[in-house]
Parts: sequence; C-alpha cells; structure tokens
Amino acid sequence: MSVEKNTNPVPPSGPVTRPTPPKPAAQRHVPSRDVLTTVNEDGSRYFLHPADVHGWFTRWRRHSGLILIAIYLLLPWIPVGGHPAVFLDIGAGRFHFFGYTLAAQDVWLLFFGVTGLGFALFFVTALFGRVWCGWACPQTVFLEHIYRRIERMIDGDAPTRRKLDEASLSGALLVRRLVKHALYVAVSLVITHLFLAYFVSIPEVWHMVSAAPGEHWAAFVFVVMASGILYFNFAWFREQLCIVICPYGRLQSALTDDHTMNIGYDTQRGEPRGKVGTPDAGACIGCNRCVQVCPTGIDIRHGLQLECIGCAACIDACDEIMAKVNRPKGLIRYDSHVGFGGGARRWVRPRTMVYLVMLCIGITVAAFAFSSVKPANFMVMRMSGAAYFVGADVVRNQFMVRLLNKHNDAAVFHVSLVGLPKGVTQNGFNVPMTIGPQAEEVSPLVLVVDRKYYTGPFKFTLVVQDAAQSFTLSREVEFLGPDARLLHEEDHAKGITR
Repeated sequence: MSVEKNTNPVPPSGPVTRPTPPKPAAQRHVPSRDVLTTVNEDGSRYFLHPADVHGWFTRWRRHSGLILIAIYLLLPWIPVGGHPAVFLDIGAGRFHFFGYTLAAQDVWLLFFGVTGLGFALFFVTALFGRVWCGWACPQTVFLEHIYRRIERMIDGDAPTRRKLDEASLSGALLVRRLVKHALYVAVSLVITHLFLAYFVSIPEVWHMVSAAPGEHWAAFVFVVMASGILYFNFAWFREQLCIVICPYGRLQSALTDDHTMNIGYDTQRGEPRGKVGTPDAGACIGCNRCVQVCPTGIDIRHGLQLECIGCAACIDACDEIMAKVNRPKGLIRYDSHVGFGGGARRWVRPRTMVYLVMLCIGITVAAFAFSSVKPANFMVMRMSGAAYFVGADVVRNQFMVRLLNKHNDAAVFHVSLVGLPKGVTQNGFNVPMTIGPQAEEVSPLVLVVDRKYYTGPFKFTLVVQDAAQSFTLSREVEFLGPDARLLHEEDHAKGITR
C-alpha cells in the first residue's frame, strides 16, 4: 500500500501567516477628517515635509513674509525722535512708538490698541477667513520663510527629506543634521536677541553679549530659555502649535459664516475624480498635489478643517496641475461656501456690519484717548504718615509732586496752585521747574493754614503748564484737617484768641 505524500503540510496549530512589512510613513499616511492629520494610525507623530510650490499666491506670500521679517529686524535699529522706532523701555517706564512716547501711567491706553487689533481681526476673519494665519502670523512667517528654507537648502526637496527620515543614521546624515540644527539654533538666538532689543535697545544688547553672562544673568536666562523654546517649536513642534495651542483656529467657526471667503475645493466641478481621459470624470485627476504641498498635511477636498491656515499653497499647486492638463484654473480657490454652491457672495451682512461698527467705535475711542495724552505727566501723593498735622498755630498737609517730562529735550514747567483760601501758604516747592529729557522731578509740597483762618477741609487745583503754554495739566487735591468748630472750641477753652 502506497502512502500519498502531503506536499502542503499544515501544522496542528493552524496555518502559518507571514506578517506584511509595514509601509513607510510617507506611504501609509492618508489625511482624514476624523483624526488629526499629523497622527498616524498607531498614534505616532507623522512628521510633515511639504513639497515646494510655485504660483501667484506663493510668490506674494513670500514677498509679504520677507517684508514682515525685515520690519521685525529693522525697527530696533531705526531712530525716531532720539529712540528706536519701537522701544518698550520697561526699566525707565517709557514706551516709544515711532516718536510717540507713553509713560507708565499711560499704559492703560494700550488697552484700546489691543482691543482695536482684536476687532480688526474679527472683521478681517469674517470677510477672508484665516488670512492672518497664512500670511502674517509670526509662527507661519518664521517657519515657512526661514526654518523650512534652511531645511530645504540642506536636506533637499520633500521626497528626499522623507527618505532621510526613513534612512539609518550615517556619517553624512549626521553632518547634515548637525549643520541644520546649528543653523536653527543660530536663527533662534538672533530672533531672541532682537526681541530683547525692543526692551533694552541694540547698544545695551551688544553690551550684554560682550560681557560675562553673570553680569546680566536675568537677560542671559531669558535668552537661553526663549531661544530654546523657539528652537523646539520650529525644529520639531511646528504645525502642532497651530493645532494644539493656538485658540484662533477654534474661534474661526464662531467668527465666520457661509459667505466668508475661505480656501475650498469645488466639489461640483471636481467630482467624480478620474485620470485624464476618463469618461464622465470631473476636473480633479486625483494627483494629491494639494495634499503634498499643505504645511499642515490636510486634504482640502474634505472641506474646511481646523488645521487649515489659509496659506493658499494648495491653490497654486492645483492651478499648476490644471494648466498642465489644459483645464481651467480655480478648482481650489478662495471662495465662500455659498459661492462654491453657485450662489452670490455677500460682503455686507449682519456679522460684518457688527464687527465693522465695533471696529469704528474702537478706533474713535482710541483716537480720542491717544490725542488726550500730553507730553508731560504728574502725580500728587500724600507723604507717608498722618493725613494732616495740627500744630499750636497751624494746620499742615504734606504732599509729594512727581512731574515727568516726556520730551526728548529739557523743558521748563510752571506750576501754580489755584483755589487756595485765605491764609494758606506753601513752601518747599520749586516754581518753575526745569526737567531734563525723559526725566522726572519729585518735589515736596507743604501747605500750611493759620488756625485763625482755618475753616475746615477744602479743595484746590494744582496746574502745570509748559513754558510755551502749549498744554495744561491739572489735578484736584483735597486739603484735610480736623473739624474747624472743634478746633476753635479747643482754642477757646485754652483762652487763645486768634
């Protein structure tokens, strides 16, 4: 009896299955609306490498980004009125904006500037979506126009960078990494030192850099920490800041409506997708070029998403492909939800009008507030101790007058007391007062009232004028003292006649 040979034995434990080798990250990642685009299926970080793109929006966004970087670099160097164009001198309590000086007492005015910028952002967002994020946000400007430029210069284009991420470490790759990250650190240090210059001036920054770290340890610690944060952000964290930390993307849905101009995909024209020559296919050929150039890795064809920063890279990428296949541009474009549906866009609508009214009110109030700022400021404070002193013959109040000259030149100020009743004398107060540029003078003001003229607490006005009488400052001050009737009864009981 012959035994048939089993040519395909099966072990008792079951069939043998060979694991499928995992695909490289660049091949397995598919953008989805259900999860963040920078998260792989296994929960790991998907590191983005946006491809280069050329086009009208990219060109003008690069020009605007370089202009913004130049403004940031040059403002501490440009002198206006004897100070840098923007100089926030916290140590001296002076804030200089293009020759306009605010003292520490005027900081409350910045509230109007901040709220005005907020209303302006609301208004622009209601009209054009997240145009701020894609065109003017410092995160986008520095990342796209400096750090990613360095990365592309050293590591090559997007496919090459992805291959380098998958490659094992070698000597040549190590050199690339060291050079790239050294440049990242250098740029971060430059940005941080220039940021510090806005608060201490360029000469002072140079002095700090030239001295030992221990001589300016607070500034040294700030530079090290801030540069480290910038390096971490732009070298690794990148788009995660926009997705995880920045609240503006989440506010977007509350600020926009169906008529807001956003970047979107024309579904009616593009679907169904198909290769060139496919019958009944839409305009989209499924090349995924819009995904490859996106700095946050989304597929704009899935609709507007949290991660979209409105950079318009996908518009240029799609237009480039449409030109190559001889199809009309604009498959991906700036348009409103209503516009993509074939309706007419409306610029004037309740949301935009409310934001515009709020913006106009803010500008009006801010203009009035800033126009009321004088080139000098003064405060009147009581000296520490008792509110008033009663002597054998007089009642005395003691004040400190602090007068600040905001001029860049020395100025003479005339100080006068208006509304003093009979019998009041003042001493120890210098009139007029000469104060140096950007300096202040603190002088005592002692008011004495003869008891026979004292009729109780009273108010008077302290008036300050410059020598040219171009402005007037005034403060109402109260002279405190005991009840006059009780004071006179005390004198009568002592047999004192005044």
